[in-house]
Amino acid sequence: MANCHLVILKKPYLDAILKGRKQIESRFSRTRPRFFARVLPDDTLFLKQSSGPVRATARVAAVENLEHLTPDRMLEIRRRCNAEIGGPDEYWRSKIDSRFGLLVRLKDIRPIQPVLINKRDWRAWVVLTEKENFGLPGILGTGTRE
Repeated sequence: MANCHLVILKKPYLDAILKGRKQIESRFSRTRPRFFARVLPDDTLFLKQSSGPVRATARVAAVENLEHLTPDRMLEIRRRCNAEIGGPDEYWRSKIDSRFGLLVRLKDIRPIQPVLINKRDWRAWVVLTEKENFGLPGILGTGTRE
């Protein structure tokens, strides 16, 4: 059974995904994120607008977990992937010192009737579990691992 994830996105990035202009969701950080190496092909993503509703679902077509990043590697990732990531210059400037990264190629992107959930913390990516799922897997009739 595949994992389910809640992914928080700023409105312009979510809109770009829904319009087909953004095919890779990227996450970069200086510290190892809790979801690192827990995103797998065929996992389900619930795409939530920051400070707004869950607006779409997608599945993971492919994923790259990146470690030991350097500024040179970040520049190479930008050259290789930015056409599908759609990050402006300021995004890449803010991420140049990242040590960890996640590149998630999306497939089966589907808008859904907007769903408001009660999420009040600052996490931008949540691996859903039976205990913490915001009722989302029930929308698709799917379960969660763990």
